[in-house]
Amino acid sequence: MRDLTGLPDLTVALVQTTLVWHDREANFAHFDELLEQARGADLVVLPEMFTTGFSMQSEALAEPEHGPTSKWLQAQAKKLNAVVTGSVIVQAADGSHRNRLLWARPDGEVLHYDKRHLFRMAGEHEHFTPGERQVQFEVKGWRVRPLICYDLRFPAWSYDPHDTDLLLYTANWPGARRLHWNRLLPARAIENLCYVAAVNRVGTDGKGMVYTGDSHVFDFQGEPLLSAGEADGVFQVCLTAGELAAYRERFPANLDADTFDLH
Repeated sequence: MRDLTGLPDLTVALVQTTLVWHDREANFAHFDELLEQARGADLVVLPEMFTTGFSMQSEALAEPEHGPTSKWLQAQAKKLNAVVTGSVIVQAADGSHRNRLLWARPDGEVLHYDKRHLFRMAGEHEHFTPGERQVQFEVKGWRVRPLICYDLRFPAWSYDPHDTDLLLYTANWPGARRLHWNRLLPARAIENLCYVAAVNRVGTDGKGMVYTGDSHVFDFQGEPLLSAGEADGVFQVCLTAGELAAYRERFPANLDADTFDLH
């Protein structure tokens, strides 16, 4: 594990809220108001497909790679002086449709991660192309690895060979399976010796699916630092690198981890 000495604290804001079905402009207006409550955070996290809800109408709803949501996120990141991130339906340069997390930095750069595991029980694999690679981003020196919803169920994809400090999940995870969500998240923190932050939505979508929130932040031992329950709002927590470093030094289980490549 690398030396975390001198790494500053990281304030994360989770935005757990309802989404307007298939109405990007209405969702922009809603988040414009909500994000005022996220001032002071270094990283602001929005739900999966936050402009549309979890829709399979990829052809009708897809934006170009540098489309309206990318530009909106850039403006929000600059205004808040923070990274602002969430996923959106995108048509990639090769013509494929992606469930793409956009990572907008205050300097104007936008990076991305494409969801690897597509939720076949909703037919997502029939309307989207899966991502091909893991990514890792930095904010204030913290190494953050973003993942999207169904990715959570696959520990090999969440497995950390890169000294990740924070695993980040953004989701539309239905209330019918909230037990799985609430058990898998702390497991990912424990097995990867890192913080885990996860944002889910609340409310009912256009297909009648009910979402019950349960946005969380867990420490490296799977202990909850923040649990939003079913509330609608913005929730902030401060992560401390020193505590993470001290735990990794006391319990360096990573030194005995299996080595493998993902293809």
